[in-house]
Amino acid sequence: MSVVKINVLTVPQEQRETLEKRFASRAHAVESSDGFEWFELLRPVEGTDNYLVYTRWRDEASFQAWMEGPMKAAHQGGDASGGERPKPAASGSTVWSFEVVQQAAPTGA
Repeated sequence: MSVVKINVLTVPQEQRETLEKRFASRAHAVESSDGFEWFELLRPVEGTDNYLVYTRWRDEASFQAWMEGPMKAAHQGGDASGGERPKPAASGSTVWSFEVVQQAAPTGA
């Protein structure tokens, strides 16, 4: 059964551009991971400073393997020139976990 992970990132207004640039620079970093099914970065429009990072995985084991491998490596290293790791753009993070129990896709017109 597919699982959905939503990382809720609290991002102050002045850090939004930084966050989006960092995600753009890592575009396609997750797509080749075993069990990966979907990704979306959702920008808040009104009433919150929370970005949502939506990922969908074949199962919990696939997500955990990505967390312990490629994701961990990407977040622990310094920059590409071997320098210091940049300051986080988010001031807080919480992961929500869900199992997909129903889904629907648009029907052909």
